[in-house]
Parts: sequence; structure tokens; C-alpha cells
Amino acid sequence: MVTTHMDCDGIASGGIMAKALSRAGAKYSVSAVGGLGPEEAKMLGGSAHDLHVIMDLGSGVSAELDELKGGWFVLDHHPVSDDENPRVVNAWKFGIDGGSEASAGTMAYLAACAIGEDNTDLAPCALVSALGDRQDSGEKRSFTGKNQEIALAAKERGLVEIDLDLLLAGRETRPLPDALAFTTQPFIEGLTWNRPACLSLLESTGIKLKEGGRWRVPSELVEDEKRKLISAVTKFATGSDDGELGGSLIGHTYTFPEEDRMGLLRDAREYSTMLNSCGRIGMAGAGMAVCMGDRNIMLEECEGILERYRTMTKEYMAILSSERWRISDGKECIMVNGEGVVPESMTGTISSIIAGSPRSSGKIVILRAEGGSGTVKFSSRKSFSCTSGVNLRDLMMGAERFEGAGGGHAAAAGARITKDKLDVFLDYLEANVSNVQGQGNPA
Repeated sequence: MVTTHMDCDGIASGGIMAKALSRAGAKYSVSAVGGLGPEEAKMLGGSAHDLHVIMDLGSGVSAELDELKGGWFVLDHHPVSDDENPRVVNAWKFGIDGGSEASAGTMAYLAACAIGEDNTDLAPCALVSALGDRQDSGEKRSFTGKNQEIALAAKERGLVEIDLDLLLAGRETRPLPDALAFTTQPFIEGLTWNRPACLSLLESTGIKLKEGGRWRVPSELVEDEKRKLISAVTKFATGSDDGELGGSLIGHTYTFPEEDRMGLLRDAREYSTMLNSCGRIGMAGAGMAVCMGDRNIMLEECEGILERYRTMTKEYMAILSSERWRISDGKECIMVNGEGVVPESMTGTISSIIAGSPRSSGKIVILRAEGGSGTVKFSSRKSFSCTSGVNLRDLMMGAERFEGAGGGHAAAAGARITKDKLDVFLDYLEANVSNVQGQGNPA
């Protein structure tokens, strides 16, 4: 039984492990879940499996997992403090930063390669998982640590092409106006999801948009055209040639040459967005099937899921942008009230998009939305240019003081509390978000 998280990283991990088990001739099933606390871990015992493989979840609940009838082990990358069980195979235990150097997909890939050397061809999924977990945190959005090792080895085997280029959505597949309109990192208010505005902006640059009646795609632009596009976008967003925003439009790209040239799996970032959409809409199985190699029915299903996901995201962002009272913009932090608008499953997506906006530059974003059973879900993100020393994992784990739960990474974390504790938790966040020293637990 493979149990994994329902986000991009978890789905890619599930696909990698399922493929490795399939090749090894194992009988298996895969399930994607929203979380795995003590109670959920105990519930796994109701299944009659010889082995449980748990990925992107499970660190910290080994006592409950030890009660399972079958064997088990965990592949994870979330920080652990006191879980020394040898069956918890966590990146941090090996001196690897699980927040930036290795995702759950990275761990799943390393395990798959230990199962069989023929599984090295699953490297693209590991890279997609790391991108989905925002681990392209090196210079110019590059990988570091184990992620970089896997990327370079995959490049040598011809599985991925690595370049420094425009970071526009579908850079090898989408017409220029669409690529700019679908780009959400950075999120440019007035351009993102506004194709007519993007077309008008591009026409003003003098860039040739068509070649023989065919729309050109971003990867076809020459250096001078790229400079013109970056200058136009930055002036639109900031009113000046903002070097920081311009720099965020250029970074390392990861292209899979074996994928269809006009397909959404060609570009690794587009691939990761697709997997994330599957998890957020509750169709994780379709994403895993694609990771395992399905390029027919399931891929078509995923294409439709991605379009629905983008429509939903656009609607939520439009409401948040129009109802200004929902957004409190402070010196160090932007607080967003998404209650009644953003569903619990989309809090991570929306907080990441807001953190990617030029208006959020250098700040922490904390979004809240209604959770299930009378709870409030929080999602926090650091913008790429944020230099605050606040560790978001420590900050969100403060929910435990108010009978809630929290966790995550230094730059991306979440929490859940009951509604009756909302006011005191908000006071706690306000008091600690400016803890720029970022040392120890928040006060």
C-alpha cells in the first residue's frame, strides 16, 4: 500500500514508487491523502497489506505506524525533531536540507534507483516534484543539493535540457500572448489571465508575434526580443525598469525532449502545475497515471483538469483583488482573508500566487480560509525576494499552543486551528511575524 500526499510533490512521488513497484512485479495500490496525523496513521491498520510505503507524510507518527500489522517505512523531507525510528527515511537525517535540496519525489527517486538501476529514467518526475515544492531556490531559479545532482545526471542521459531562459508558462508550446497570460510566477495584475492586455503589450514592443501565420512561442525569441519583452512587462507592473521583477522573469528552465513538442509535459514547470491541479481538484490518480507513463486517456483528462484549475484560480484571485478589505498589507507581512472564497484545497495555490506578485516583494504572505469541521486553514509563503529570518514552519507550529496543528518548511508552511481560537492565533502571528532573527521558536 502506497500512501502519499495529494499535492504535486506527493503525486509525483506516488507515480515514481508505483512505477518502480510495477517493474519489480509487486502487487500494489496507491492512495493520495490530505494529511497523516496519529488518527489517520492508526486507520491504515484496517487494510490487509504486507507493506506500507508512506511518502511526503508520516514523520512524527512512527509510534502509531508501529502498530500496523504489516511492515512500513516512510520517505519524507519535512523537518523532524525527535523521530529516530530507522524506518523513517528522512532527508534531514542524512544532512540534506529537505526544504530546498530534496523533495519527497527526490527521496522516492533515490529509493526507486536502489530498487533497480533501470528506474533512472524516472528522474524527470523527481525534478517536477521539486519544482512543485518550490525548491528551485538556487541562483536564477536553479536546483541545489540532491535535486541538482539528479538534474545534471538526467541531462547527461538526455532526459532533460537545462537552459537559462524566460520563465513563461508553456515556453515551448503556447503562443506568446497565451504564455504571458498564463504566467502566475510572477503574478502581474492586469496581465495574468488577461490575454487581450498581453497581446496589446506584446504588439507595442514591435516583437514579431507570428511566423508564416503560426504564433511564435517564447523559446523562439532571440535575446533582443527577450529584453524588449522584459522591459515592457516590468514597466507595466512597476512603472519603471525594475531590475528585481525583470530578474524574476529569467531563470533556469527544464525541458523534457522525449515529451510531445506541443504537449503540456514538455516544460517541467507546466508539468508541475498540471500535477498540482490534479491534487487540488481531487484527481490525484490521473496525475500519477501520467507520471507512470500514460500519454492517452489520463493525459487528456489532466489537460481538462488543468483548465478547470486555472479557471478556479482566476475566479478566486479576481474576488480577492476586488474586495480590498480582505487584504491587509503590512511592512513585513501581507495577511489575506480568504474565508468564504478560497476552498481549503486551494490555499497553498493562492498564497503562492500572491507571494509571486511584485506587490508582495520582500514580504511574507499568510492566507486563511475555512477548513472542515469548524476549523480555519492557514497557508504561509515567503516571496522569492523575502529576506526575513522568520522560519514559517516554526511560526505555523505555534498553532499547537492553541490546540491546533502546523508544519511545513522554512519558506512554505501551513496550520489549522478551531474557529474559536482565531483571534488569539491572529494576535500570535502579528506578534511573531516580525521576528526577523528567526532563531528558535516564536515567542
